[in-house]
Amino acid sequence: MLLREIIEQGAERYPQNVALIFRDQPVTYGELAVAVRRLAAGLASLGLQPGDRMALLLPNCTPFVWSYYAAQQMGVVVVPANPLLKPAELEYIWRDAGVRLVVTAGPLLEGVQVARRALPSLEHVVSITPREELPDPALAEVPGWIALSELMARGAGASVPAPEIDENACAVIIYTSGTTGHPKGAMLSHRNLTRNVAQVQAALGFTPQDRFLTVLPLFHSFAGTVCQNLALSVGAGSVLLESFTPGRALEAIEKHRVTIFPGVPAMFNAILHFPQEREYDTSSLRMFVSGGAPLPAATLEALEARFGVPVLEGDGPTECSPVTSVNPLQGPRKVGSVGPPLPGVQIAIFNDRDEPLPTGEIGEIVVRGDNVMLGYLNQPEATAEAMRSGWYHTGDLGYMDADGYVYIVDRKKDMIITGGLNVYPREIEEVLYTHPAVQDAAVIGVPDPLRGEDVVAAVVRKPGVEVTERELIAYCRERLANFKVPRRVLFREALPRGGTGKVVKRLLKKELEMETTSGA
Repeated sequence: MLLREIIEQGAERYPQNVALIFRDQPVTYGELAVAVRRLAAGLASLGLQPGDRMALLLPNCTPFVWSYYAAQQMGVVVVPANPLLKPAELEYIWRDAGVRLVVTAGPLLEGVQVARRALPSLEHVVSITPREELPDPALAEVPGWIALSELMARGAGASVPAPEIDENACAVIIYTSGTTGHPKGAMLSHRNLTRNVAQVQAALGFTPQDRFLTVLPLFHSFAGTVCQNLALSVGAGSVLLESFTPGRALEAIEKHRVTIFPGVPAMFNAILHFPQEREYDTSSLRMFVSGGAPLPAATLEALEARFGVPVLEGDGPTECSPVTSVNPLQGPRKVGSVGPPLPGVQIAIFNDRDEPLPTGEIGEIVVRGDNVMLGYLNQPEATAEAMRSGWYHTGDLGYMDADGYVYIVDRKKDMIITGGLNVYPREIEEVLYTHPAVQDAAVIGVPDPLRGEDVVAAVVRKPGVEVTERELIAYCRERLANFKVPRRVLFREALPRGGTGKVVKRLLKKELEMETTSGA
């Protein structure tokens, strides 16, 4: 199956169903297919060919979905990126991918033009903001600029023959942030993405009556697969929010009768601590789906208690399209586990010699299946390293129980070695989250001349609740072996998080280094 078939099949099967709602404006499946065809014809008029690369630099909005599938109609490869990236970061990604065209919005055009100056391959800039609404009219006076509305008008009435595309051809390149150095472009094929849609659907069974809250960014693989490709493949609706606040999310659930809320733990934690001025009607909800970062058990239990619906935790890296496992809706759900492998996905636990480990032993989580990427763009050595022994190496440490459920202990690179003993930050974070004064927590290792590394915790207190460093250390000492207990607790107003809600621990470490250097 090809990604473009999702739109055509949706128009045939559910023409009057609402596919998208953006700023309270509904778009039916029939209307979506018409818009995608028009935009594909407009893009073809600019000379784009199968295999060319098209960047998407947009928040969640209807034009994002139009552009994504218009590219798929033509066999053009989509390169989504975070709108918060700086021009130098965009320049690196777009140069590496060889991008010919970017679709963006008026407020982002200035940064796009800065990045573009060093990119001879970038010929066209398509703006979803019309010329008359631009913050500066001069932004439209650059070579290759065109408004999306003009491009779609140009494509009205025109038809573009669907080119022959192999399902193993690259459809999307998503750049992974990594922990050091430049991001790597994970090449995902039509087969990777459509099979992952089928795998998740087999586990969770969504229906045309479902309505997804799409507040996760569509440029990220989690939302791209679950909230976009999967939702549209089953005839469900998707409510697009440009950004997340707890109030905005609760209002959307109430107003649009949302049934499925895919999110990351930081979102769920924010909702739990949101001081509501009124009660929201969330009775339409039938499940939360959590991914993107470890979900503390305390957060899961509090969320289920408050909303009365299951929280299904899953996992998977971008390189796996991205979902590899999820707790099933029908069947045992295990708190602390990311569930069993999806149908058609194989997961194993390897030691450092790429040998399988027995049940219950901690090692690196490795994956293989139709959802695993083609490789990293322009990085054969990194691809070979990640795909050695025929398995994708996730970099996550974990184990499997006797029922085949996967438990993630921590990131391999986040593991702390203190006095020769392995310490997994997530275990300590789980304990901290159970303290009544702790709203958010992250644990890092910092260099120590005697022990190798010290365990340090960064904590955000709940509003109006006091707790001291000594009290938190004592609380951990009652529940953890001494070598796991944080030697220091740093209090923060907020923890540094990336675009998908993960704590960026390297920034925490950098903050600590700066404080130590300055004598703070």
